[in-house]
Amino acid sequence: MKTLQELRRDIDAIDDQILDLLNSRSRLAIEVGKVKAGENRDFHVPSREREIYERLAAGNSGPFPNEAIRSVFREIISASLALESPMKVAFLGPKATFTHLASLQHFGLSAELVPQKSIPAVFEEVSKGRSLYGVVPVENSTEGMVSHTLDMFMESDLKINAEILLEVSHDLLSRTGRLEDVKKVYSHPQAIAQCRNWLDENLSGVPVVDVASTALAAQIVGEDYTAAAIASEFAAALYDLKVVRHRIEDQVNNFTRFLVVGRKMADRCGDDKTSLMFSVKDEPGILHRMLEPFAKRGVNLSKIESRPLKKKAWEYIFFLDLAGHISDPVVSDAVQELENYCQFVKILGSYPRAK
Repeated sequence: MKTLQELRRDIDAIDDQILDLLNSRSRLAIEVGKVKAGENRDFHVPSREREIYERLAAGNSGPFPNEAIRSVFREIISASLALESPMKVAFLGPKATFTHLASLQHFGLSAELVPQKSIPAVFEEVSKGRSLYGVVPVENSTEGMVSHTLDMFMESDLKINAEILLEVSHDLLSRTGRLEDVKKVYSHPQAIAQCRNWLDENLSGVPVVDVASTALAAQIVGEDYTAAAIASEFAAALYDLKVVRHRIEDQVNNFTRFLVVGRKMADRCGDDKTSLMFSVKDEPGILHRMLEPFAKRGVNLSKIESRPLKKKAWEYIFFLDLAGHISDPVVSDAVQELENYCQFVKILGSYPRAK
């Protein structure tokens, strides 16, 4: 059996080999960037990333875990893309929001992440070409849809390029770390709603104040020793706060879904989801007729959501998520039939289903 020192020498030798291989891969990535520029191709191809992850996971013999493969290669790909061309991504800020964490999870540490003050500002950054992509929240498993994001799709021509699922865990943060010092709590309304039972049981009678984001709450508390913020542990590290209590959310398995928006439709990957919006006149049997094109073709619908049409009373916009890519014949045929019953239909995007 080898000694600890011998094993560490072996690990160091392998790390040196990994570093040499990373540099070799980086040189190839630079050449790929030159070829793409010469042929006027998109430098970022999400379907290629997914192909790399799936190929490596399928060929992994262990003991290195498959879940870690995606994390490691996300950073390798992120750094390689930065060598080809800086990738600018707008997100609903400020820093340390859960949207920021979702952006890091999807694009890696080497992407240039640019915080924006509002969801419309994220859409504008991408629409005007100042950022390649934008990341916005769309749905929480406890509190439901984010109406501001749905409303933006009524006006914008951006396409959904990907979805991100992030497990959301809320901590109570303060400067002192002591529960007895908390005389006021700040957070985003959704975070407050997700922790309502805990607040009622542990801080009954303490005022709770809505602010624009969990990160802004952390910033405010950084200057107030009598206040606490409901935010992420990441926010605690960024704003020099202490954790009063971990995981104060009322529901376990609390996930938020985020959308990545861009100016082009994503390529088909074989495990896709399509989102669309449409408007119908309120008349008897219309709900059955608009769902029938999908039902008779066996197209699985994962979500249907309605929003009032602001310009006309008692008329609605429907948002629909379904399995498959818009280029799949069965999906395109169903959507084409749906158009017969609608005032308008708009494809919001076809993109890889989050895993």
